[in-house]
Amino acid sequence: MADFSNYSPGVRKYIEEAKKWLAEQAALREKVKAWHFDTIAVHGLYSAEEAINQNQGAIIEPLFLATSQAYRDADELEAALAYLIPTWCYTRIANPTTYYLEWVLALLESYKTGWDASCLVTASGMSAIMMAVDPFLVKQKPGLEKINFVSSIQLYGGTYQFFSLRRGQERGIEVRWVLNPDDLGEWQAKIDEDTRFLYVEMPSNPQLAFADLKALADLAHSWEIPLIVDATCATPALMRPIAYGADIVIHSLTKSITSGGLAIGGALISRRPITTKIKNDHPLFKDNFAEYVKFLPYRDHGPSPSPFNSLMTLQEIRTLRMKMDLLSLNAQKVAEYLVQHPKIYQVDYPGLPNFRYHPLAKRYMRLVDSDDGSGQEINRFGHLLSFRVAGPPENARKVFNRLKLIFRATDLGRIKSVATIPAISTHQQQGEEARRMADIPPQLIRLCVGAENSADIIADLDQALAAL
Repeated sequence: MADFSNYSPGVRKYIEEAKKWLAEQAALREKVKAWHFDTIAVHGLYSAEEAINQNQGAIIEPLFLATSQAYRDADELEAALAYLIPTWCYTRIANPTTYYLEWVLALLESYKTGWDASCLVTASGMSAIMMAVDPFLVKQKPGLEKINFVSSIQLYGGTYQFFSLRRGQERGIEVRWVLNPDDLGEWQAKIDEDTRFLYVEMPSNPQLAFADLKALADLAHSWEIPLIVDATCATPALMRPIAYGADIVIHSLTKSITSGGLAIGGALISRRPITTKIKNDHPLFKDNFAEYVKFLPYRDHGPSPSPFNSLMTLQEIRTLRMKMDLLSLNAQKVAEYLVQHPKIYQVDYPGLPNFRYHPLAKRYMRLVDSDDGSGQEINRFGHLLSFRVAGPPENARKVFNRLKLIFRATDLGRIKSVATIPAISTHQQQGEEARRMADIPPQLIRLCVGAENSADIIADLDQALAAL
């Protein structure tokens, strides 16, 4: 029990008020947990009672653009800035609109997992990655310490750059790359007593690679280290890694979750508690990692989202499940068309039975709250795929340049179909040798399938491929 006796009666009064509010919020979360996925996505923690009593009946969460909060007196200010009561003293630290988004994401990511979770929303996916990994890369003893972490090399190019250059070359932290994420023995061979965490992106961008999530989490925990999973391309509508033992889940909210393409953001969702051997005296570090990051590293580094972007993401997330269902169905049809095309020598899509990672994707990617008629959830494999054009790299450029309906851009996760050539865009800075190791040849075109009629997408691909 915390000792507040050193504080004035006025401060203690605000602490007691806060306890009542926190108890009300805890009760509301328990109520919301009993809802279905879509209901949580639509309502989150914003209740009709709050709307009527506090927000003039507005049925949509209010947008708080003000940068800071005013206080009733010095006692409330002291309590707030000492983190003794909930506060949004400054939007760099917290914001009411972002608070609604954080709780929706925490509840969706932990839905039907048996675990509680907490969430921190950041300005971008890359800032969420930084906030997730850096607390584990601190020195634990004086002098030279050989810190390392193990990661699949099949990553978004920006993540590879951050790991290899910013943390590897610039700070001397060893990154041990796993070339085959589905090979548990390769992971095991890279871990030692100085390993701080395992990191995997699944399905990966652009190779659609997978790992055995449950086995990888068990392996990490046998070494008393966390498993961090970037599940951006799956979203919690198709996969919730916490259910299989993952400690921390990362999302670039800019992508599939905010498919309309009007907001940028990231999210760090942590299981409560996480597994870690890092010695940190802060009581939240292990029990509530996302909240620990918010109160300390996040506060100091300042990668806070715009409240407007938080609201835009809230609006998009309400229809997440149905969008991922539609987009997955479209991508499946496009992949089945491409795999039959004589000018394509390989299609990477988890929904294709002959795809290397199909068995693992089938195990872990399922449309939440669906039913195949036997009580099992239906497989859906997302809307990202890649295809490799036969012949020299110039052929891929010819096909790419002839696209008319499909946008040429480095983005993904859009409601509109978007394509890029990763070797000359998203993964260009990775270098030729690293791209070879990660299986990103110059003939590969990454396609994120949108919500257009699939026949129109296929027709555009067909006319583009006719250039060869």
